[in-house]
Amino acid sequence: MKIKTKDDRRHRIQLRQRKRIAGTTERPRLSVFRSVTHIYAQVIDDMSGQTIASASSVEPALKSAFPKEARGGNLKGAEAIGTAIAERLIGKGIKRVVFDRSGFLYHGRIRAVADAARKAGLDF
Repeated sequence: MKIKTKDDRRHRIQLRQRKRIAGTTERPRLSVFRSVTHIYAQVIDDMSGQTIASASSVEPALKSAFPKEARGGNLKGAEAIGTAIAERLIGKGIKRVVFDRSGFLYHGRIRAVADAARKAGLDF
C-alpha cells in the first residue's frame, strides 16, 4: 500500500493495530473514530461481528445533553461521548474492553474519550 495521503497513513496504522487487537465476548473492542466536526465510539464483539453499543456526537439525545460549550469537534464533546459509551456498557454488564484508537494518535480527542470512559468505570 503506497501512502499518498494522511488518511492512507492512518489506514495503514489501523491495519497494523488490528492484527494485535480483537474484541471477544468477555472483553469487546472500543473503537473510536474522529472527524473534523464529530466523534464516534462503538463497542464491537469481533467473534460474532456484533456492535454491542455505540455513541456519537450526531445523536440528538446526546447533543441535547452536552454541556454548554461542548461539540463533537472539541475535548468537552469527546469527554461526553466517552462517559456516554461507558454508561451504556455498564448498563449492559460490561466493564472490561480493549481500546482501539483506529490509527489515530493517542492524544487530544481520542485520549479524552479514553480518559472519560475510564473515569466512568470502564477498565482498559
